[in-house]
Amino acid sequence: MAGERHRIITIANQKGGVGKTTTAINLATALAAIGERVLIVDLDPQGNASTGLGIDRRDRKLSSYDLMVGDRGIAEVTLETAVPNLFIVPSTMDLLGIEMEISQQSDRVFKLRKALSSPEAMAFSYILLDCPPSFNLLTMNAMAAAHSVLVPLQCEFFALEGLSQLLETVSQVRRTVNPRLDIQGIVLTMFDARNNLAQQVVNDVRTHLGDKVYHTLIPRNVRVSEAPSYGKPAILYDLKCAGSQAYLQLASEVIQRERQRLAA
Repeated sequence: MAGERHRIITIANQKGGVGKTTTAINLATALAAIGERVLIVDLDPQGNASTGLGIDRRDRKLSSYDLMVGDRGIAEVTLETAVPNLFIVPSTMDLLGIEMEISQQSDRVFKLRKALSSPEAMAFSYILLDCPPSFNLLTMNAMAAAHSVLVPLQCEFFALEGLSQLLETVSQVRRTVNPRLDIQGIVLTMFDARNNLAQQVVNDVRTHLGDKVYHTLIPRNVRVSEAPSYGKPAILYDLKCAGSQAYLQLASEVIQRERQRLAA
Protein backbone atom coordinates (compact mmCIF):
# COMPACT_ATOMS: atom_id res chain seq x y z
CA MET A 1 0.00 0.00 0.00
CA ALA A 2 1.68 3.13 -1.12
CA GLY A 3 0.70 6.75 -1.29
CA GLU A 4 -1.75 8.02 1.31
CA ARG A 5 -2.00 4.67 3.08
CA HIS A 6 1.76 4.64 3.69
CA ARG A 7 2.41 6.02 7.18
CA ILE A 8 5.63 6.52 9.12
CA ILE A 9 5.06 6.75 12.88
CA THR A 10 7.79 7.64 15.36
CA ILE A 11 7.34 6.06 18.79
CA ALA A 12 9.17 8.39 21.13
CA ASN A 13 9.56 9.50 24.70
CA GLN A 14 12.81 10.88 26.07
CA LYS A 15 12.08 9.09 29.34
CA GLY A 16 13.09 5.43 29.60
CA GLY A 17 10.96 2.64 30.99
CA VAL A 18 7.61 3.89 29.68
CA GLY A 19 6.81 0.90 27.48
CA LYS A 20 8.03 2.45 24.23
CA THR A 21 9.59 -0.66 22.69
CA THR A 22 6.84 -2.91 24.05
CA THR A 23 4.32 -0.63 22.34
CA ALA A 24 6.29 -0.66 19.07
CA ILE A 25 6.50 -4.46 19.01
CA ASN A 26 2.91 -5.21 19.98
CA LEU A 27 1.27 -2.46 17.95
CA ALA A 28 3.26 -3.62 14.90
CA THR A 29 2.24 -7.24 15.54
CA ALA A 30 -1.43 -6.30 15.89
CA LEU A 31 -1.34 -4.28 12.65
CA ALA A 32 0.41 -7.15 10.85
CA ALA A 33 -2.17 -9.62 12.18
CA ILE A 34 -4.96 -7.80 10.35
CA GLY A 35 -3.05 -7.90 7.07
CA GLU A 36 -1.10 -4.63 7.08
CA ARG A 37 2.51 -4.84 5.85
CA VAL A 38 4.54 -3.41 8.71
CA LEU A 39 8.20 -2.49 9.23
CA ILE A 40 9.87 -1.62 12.53
CA VAL A 41 13.10 0.36 12.30
CA ASP A 42 15.02 -0.19 15.53
CA LEU A 43 16.92 3.04 16.24
CA ASP A 44 17.92 2.24 19.82
CA PRO A 45 21.54 1.03 20.17
CA GLN A 46 20.33 -1.38 22.89
CA GLY A 47 18.35 -3.20 20.22
CA ASN A 48 15.47 -4.22 22.47
CA ALA A 49 12.91 -4.23 19.66
CA SER A 50 15.15 -6.57 17.67
CA THR A 51 15.67 -8.89 20.65
CA GLY A 52 11.97 -8.78 21.53
CA LEU A 53 11.13 -10.03 18.04
CA GLY A 54 13.60 -12.91 18.32
CA ILE A 55 16.35 -11.52 16.06
CA ASP A 56 19.63 -13.07 17.26
CA ARG A 57 22.54 -10.63 17.49
CA ARG A 58 24.57 -12.93 15.23
CA ASP A 59 21.99 -12.45 12.47
CA ARG A 60 22.29 -8.65 12.53
CA LYS A 61 24.95 -8.50 9.82
CA LEU A 62 23.42 -5.24 8.58
CA SER A 63 21.41 -2.82 10.68
CA SER A 64 19.81 0.60 10.98
CA TYR A 65 23.36 1.93 11.28
CA ASP A 66 24.06 0.91 7.65
CA LEU A 67 20.80 2.55 6.63
CA MET A 68 21.66 5.80 8.41
CA VAL A 69 25.17 6.17 7.00
CA GLY A 70 23.78 5.53 3.52
CA ASP A 71 25.77 2.39 2.76
CA ARG A 72 22.72 0.15 2.28
CA GLY A 73 19.11 0.43 1.21
CA ILE A 74 15.95 -0.78 2.96
CA ALA A 75 15.78 -4.05 1.02
CA GLU A 76 19.31 -5.00 2.12
CA VAL A 77 18.93 -4.29 5.84
CA THR A 78 15.39 -5.62 6.42
CA LEU A 79 14.83 -9.01 8.06
CA GLU A 80 11.69 -11.12 8.29
CA THR A 81 10.32 -11.85 11.75
CA ALA A 82 8.34 -14.86 12.97
CA VAL A 83 5.19 -12.73 12.57
CA PRO A 84 3.72 -12.84 9.05
CA ASN A 85 3.67 -9.36 7.42
CA LEU A 86 6.04 -7.94 10.07
CA PHE A 87 9.62 -7.01 9.17
CA ILE A 88 12.40 -5.28 11.06
CA VAL A 89 15.54 -3.27 10.41
CA PRO A 90 17.53 -4.44 13.45
CA SER A 91 19.81 -2.37 15.64
CA THR A 92 23.40 -2.89 16.72
CA MET A 93 25.74 -1.06 19.09
CA ASP A 94 27.28 0.60 16.01
CA LEU A 95 24.51 3.20 16.38
CA LEU A 96 26.33 4.60 19.43
CA GLY A 97 28.86 6.16 17.07
CA ILE A 98 26.43 7.53 14.49
CA GLU A 99 26.27 11.00 15.99
CA MET A 100 30.00 11.56 15.62
CA GLU A 101 30.02 10.13 12.10
CA ILE A 102 27.30 12.28 10.58
CA SER A 103 27.17 15.36 12.85
CA GLN A 104 29.25 17.47 10.47
CA GLN A 105 27.19 16.59 7.38
CA SER A 106 24.70 19.16 6.12
CA ASP A 107 21.93 16.56 5.69
CA ARG A 108 22.54 14.89 9.08
CA VAL A 109 18.90 15.35 10.18
CA PHE A 110 17.49 13.90 6.94
CA LYS A 111 19.46 10.65 6.65
CA LEU A 112 16.52 8.47 7.65
CA ARG A 113 13.98 10.43 5.59
CA LYS A 114 16.10 9.83 2.50
CA ALA A 115 16.45 6.11 3.29
CA LEU A 116 12.67 5.75 3.78
CA SER A 117 11.74 7.51 0.54
CA SER A 118 12.66 4.48 -1.59
CA PRO A 119 10.02 2.38 -3.42
CA GLU A 120 10.90 -0.57 -1.15
CA ALA A 121 10.03 1.49 1.93
CA MET A 122 6.85 2.84 0.32
CA ALA A 123 5.61 -0.74 -0.05
CA PHE A 124 4.92 -0.92 3.70
CA SER A 125 1.56 0.27 5.03
CA TYR A 126 3.12 1.27 8.33
CA ILE A 127 6.71 1.98 9.33
CA LEU A 128 7.20 2.29 13.08
CA LEU A 129 10.40 3.99 14.26
CA ASP A 130 11.47 2.83 17.73
CA CYS A 131 13.63 5.63 19.20
CA PRO A 132 16.19 5.66 22.01
CA PRO A 133 15.04 7.11 25.37
CA SER A 134 16.68 10.48 24.78
CA PHE A 135 16.43 13.35 22.35
CA ASN A 136 19.50 12.97 20.15
CA LEU A 137 20.31 12.92 16.45
CA LEU A 138 18.67 9.49 16.02
CA THR A 139 15.38 10.75 17.46
CA MET A 140 15.67 13.94 15.42
CA ASN A 141 16.10 11.84 12.25
CA ALA A 142 13.04 9.80 13.20
CA MET A 143 10.91 12.90 13.70
CA ALA A 144 12.18 14.44 10.48
CA ALA A 145 11.20 11.28 8.58
CA ALA A 146 7.81 10.63 10.18
CA HIS A 147 4.26 11.70 9.47
CA SER A 148 3.36 11.54 13.15
CA VAL A 149 4.57 10.79 16.68
CA LEU A 150 2.98 8.25 19.00
CA VAL A 151 3.91 8.88 22.64
CA PRO A 152 3.76 6.09 25.24
CA LEU A 153 3.21 7.70 28.65
CA GLN A 154 3.58 5.87 31.92
CA CYS A 155 0.82 6.49 34.46
CA GLU A 156 3.04 8.05 37.13
CA PHE A 157 3.51 11.36 38.96
CA PHE A 158 6.04 13.04 36.66
CA ALA A 159 4.35 11.96 33.42
CA LEU A 160 2.86 15.34 32.49
CA GLU A 161 6.12 17.17 33.13
CA GLY A 162 8.02 14.98 30.68
CA LEU A 163 5.17 15.09 28.19
CA SER A 164 5.20 18.88 27.97
CA GLN A 165 8.91 18.78 27.10
CA LEU A 166 8.26 16.22 24.37
CA LEU A 167 5.37 18.19 22.88
CA GLU A 168 7.59 21.26 22.75
CA THR A 169 10.22 19.19 20.92
CA VAL A 170 7.62 18.08 18.38
CA SER A 171 6.58 21.72 17.85
CA GLN A 172 10.21 22.68 17.35
CA VAL A 173 10.76 19.91 14.79
CA ARG A 174 7.59 20.98 12.97
CA ARG A 175 8.80 24.57 12.79
CA THR A 176 12.33 23.74 11.64
CA VAL A 177 12.58 20.49 9.65
CA ASN A 178 9.23 18.70 9.21
CA PRO A 179 6.05 20.82 8.83
CA ARG A 180 3.87 17.71 8.30
CA LEU A 181 4.69 16.17 11.71
CA ASP A 182 1.75 15.82 14.07
CA ILE A 183 0.82 13.93 17.22
CA GLN A 184 -0.64 10.55 16.29
CA GLY A 185 -1.73 10.09 19.88
CA ILE A 186 -0.74 9.60 23.52
CA VAL A 187 -1.02 6.03 24.78
CA LEU A 188 -1.16 5.58 28.55
CA THR A 189 0.92 2.59 29.66
CA MET A 190 1.56 0.57 32.84
CA PHE A 191 -1.85 1.46 34.19
CA ASP A 192 -2.73 -0.08 37.55
CA ALA A 193 -6.43 0.30 38.35
CA ARG A 194 -5.74 -0.28 42.08
CA ASN A 195 -3.53 2.81 42.20
CA ASN A 196 -5.39 6.08 42.82
CA LEU A 197 -2.45 8.11 41.51
CA ALA A 198 -2.54 6.25 38.17
CA GLN A 199 -6.20 7.15 37.72
CA GLN A 200 -5.41 10.77 38.61
CA VAL A 201 -2.68 10.85 35.92
CA VAL A 202 -5.15 9.47 33.37
CA ASN A 203 -7.67 12.17 34.28
CA ASP A 204 -5.04 14.94 34.14
CA VAL A 205 -3.67 13.86 30.75
CA ARG A 206 -7.16 13.56 29.27
CA THR A 207 -8.09 17.01 30.66
CA HIS A 208 -5.00 18.61 29.14
CA LEU A 209 -4.91 16.80 25.78
CA GLY A 210 -8.45 15.61 25.11
CA ASP A 211 -8.82 13.69 21.85
CA LYS A 212 -5.07 13.26 21.44
CA VAL A 213 -5.19 10.59 24.16
CA TYR A 214 -6.17 7.09 23.06
CA HIS A 215 -9.12 5.52 24.89
CA THR A 216 -7.14 2.29 25.34
CA LEU A 217 -5.21 1.96 28.60
CA ILE A 218 -2.28 -0.47 28.54
CA PRO A 219 -2.27 -2.24 31.93
CA ARG A 220 0.69 -3.41 33.96
CA ASN A 221 0.88 -7.05 32.97
CA VAL A 222 3.33 -9.81 33.89
CA ARG A 223 2.81 -11.70 30.62
CA VAL A 224 3.69 -8.60 28.58
CA SER A 225 6.87 -8.20 30.66
CA GLU A 226 7.84 -11.86 30.19
CA ALA A 227 7.32 -12.00 26.42
CA PRO A 228 10.58 -10.28 25.25
CA SER A 229 12.72 -12.85 27.09
CA TYR A 230 11.15 -15.46 24.79
CA GLY A 231 11.78 -13.32 21.70
CA LYS A 232 8.06 -12.94 21.09
CA PRO A 233 5.53 -10.12 21.06
CA ALA A 234 3.05 -10.48 23.94
CA ILE A 235 0.32 -11.01 21.36
CA LEU A 236 2.04 -14.24 20.27
CA TYR A 237 3.24 -15.22 23.74
CA ASP A 238 -0.20 -14.96 25.37
CA LEU A 239 -2.98 -13.59 23.17
CA LYS A 240 -5.60 -13.72 25.90
CA CYS A 241 -3.75 -11.75 28.57
CA ALA A 242 -4.99 -8.26 29.41
CA GLY A 243 -1.91 -6.58 27.91
CA SER A 244 -2.25 -8.31 24.55
CA GLN A 245 -5.94 -7.50 24.35
CA ALA A 246 -5.16 -3.86 25.11
CA TYR A 247 -2.61 -3.66 22.27
CA LEU A 248 -5.16 -5.15 19.86
CA GLN A 249 -7.59 -2.40 20.92
CA LEU A 250 -4.86 0.20 20.44
CA ALA A 251 -4.20 -1.04 16.89
CA SER A 252 -7.91 -0.73 16.18
CA GLU A 253 -7.83 2.89 17.41
CA VAL A 254 -4.76 3.72 15.32
CA ILE A 255 -6.46 2.38 12.19
CA GLN A 256 -9.67 4.25 13.03
CA ARG A 257 -7.72 7.51 13.30
CA GLU A 258 -6.05 6.82 9.97
CA ARG A 259 -9.48 6.27 8.36
CA GLN A 260 -10.70 9.57 9.79
CA ARG A 261 -7.61 11.32 8.47
CA LEU A 262 -8.13 9.93 4.98
CA ALA A 263 -11.82 10.87 5.05
CA ALA A 264 -11.15 14.44 6.18
